[in-house]
Amino acid sequence: MNFSTIMYRAGLGACVLLVIACFIPWAYYADVHIPTEAQKTFTGFVTYQNQYGRPGKLLTLIAVVSFIFMLLPKIWAKRANLFIAALGVGYGIKTYILYTSCYNAYCPEKRAGIFIMIACTVVILVASAFPDIKLPEEKKA
Repeated sequence: MNFSTIMYRAGLGACVLLVIACFIPWAYYADVHIPTEAQKTFTGFVTYQNQYGRPGKLLTLIAVVSFIFMLLPKIWAKRANLFIAALGVGYGIKTYILYTSCYNAYCPEKRAGIFIMIACTVVILVASAFPDIKLPEEKKA
């Protein structure tokens, strides 16, 4: 098994894991202004009063599109996947900074989901940089 096949499989696995990571808790805010304990745990889809939006929607879309582009054996799909994966890493970094930054002397406790999300976006980018595709050989005259 060569490197590109390993990266192809890791990329497909990272796409699935990224969707799962959007449902896992990302941060816990011990803010006294948040009334219940259940509302203090933020995920990619659930934040208190939707203050941080729902970044899980875009990250899930990026994971699904990357998964489809990894399966397609076309050059244009591999190039488009590289662009989509780079957007995913950028959005993942922005989301990580948003969710883990302190505000009003409250620093959130980082949970496993935020680290899994960042790792999956990076793995998808690396996997899209090394596509598993067979190029046709040129005919010699």
